[in-house]
Amino acid sequence: MVIKYFFGTFAARKQQEGCMKELYYKVADHVFALETGSDENIVFSLRQYEPFGTDPTEDTVFRLKMSDTPIDTDGFSMEMQQDDEGQAIQAGHIGERPCFLFFHREQLKAVLVCSTDYSQGEVFAKDNNLFGINNAMMVLYALTTAGRHTALFHSSVVSHEGKAYMFLGPSGTGKSTHSRLWLEHIEGTELMNDDNPVVRIFDDGSIRVFGSPWSGKTPCYRNVSYPLGAIVMLDQAPRNVIRRMKPLEAYAALMISISGKRWDKRLAEGLHETESLLVANASMWHLDCLPDEEAARVCYKSLSPDPSPEGEGGLPSSGEEGQRVVAKG
Repeated sequence: MVIKYFFGTFAARKQQEGCMKELYYKVADHVFALETGSDENIVFSLRQYEPFGTDPTEDTVFRLKMSDTPIDTDGFSMEMQQDDEGQAIQAGHIGERPCFLFFHREQLKAVLVCSTDYSQGEVFAKDNNLFGINNAMMVLYALTTAGRHTALFHSSVVSHEGKAYMFLGPSGTGKSTHSRLWLEHIEGTELMNDDNPVVRIFDDGSIRVFGSPWSGKTPCYRNVSYPLGAIVMLDQAPRNVIRRMKPLEAYAALMISISGKRWDKRLAEGLHETESLLVANASMWHLDCLPDEEAARVCYKSLSPDPSPEGEGGLPSSGEEGQRVVAKG
């Protein structure tokens, strides 16, 4: 028997062995499902996913099942470890099955094991912690969409006049700060996502940026999308200078900003195709910047396709590679 509820949108199926709920979400038009197990309270802790709720379907990119019992990690062989601000992910395998261990402040919080094509996964998150569940869904989303012209970015993104503008850079570069400067000084700007937006290239060649249920330290979980306006790689510097990136530089900037398992040949090929299409078709810039109002205005003036009087002196989006705009001081 299938019972439909309307807290978000999800289905729950009564099973002989107990009660199991299936939650369905759609991000960038890709649907995935979460089986929540026996914990009735987990639905209420997943509020950030509510804007992305969708109707039940068999057509999912992955299905993740929450386990009520610990997953045995004996035999785990690590292939890679990624560390970021007190968090760590160890990627490897147990036998033939890919496996991921999620740590927070050196404490193991969750274990994810999945099928070789990543379409089926099982996660044990200690005390059903949201940190572990979030990371498991992010990993599976990035892996199962890598071959679908879709990329999960490490980026802060704003919208302005119907376009999305993405700011890239390593942790601590000032991506969130630059978005805040746009919000404060560029009228009509809105924050779309502050850490993990999704970019998808459609069959007609259009490129759209989507909000997601993952947004780092800033709770910005908006189910919105806009055509891509530009991608900007940020670097801290003593003055504000913006220029177009050359293709190789742009490709390198994308590689360090997109989540993926690049030692898996099939996934790497999918990411390479997406990155190549972005380099060929997206407007990509490099901004040396200070954390000040001038940085936002210099960036905005250059990216605006039809600069207003306030934006005079900036480059239109058809500017040549390597051209620079330097703030006048």
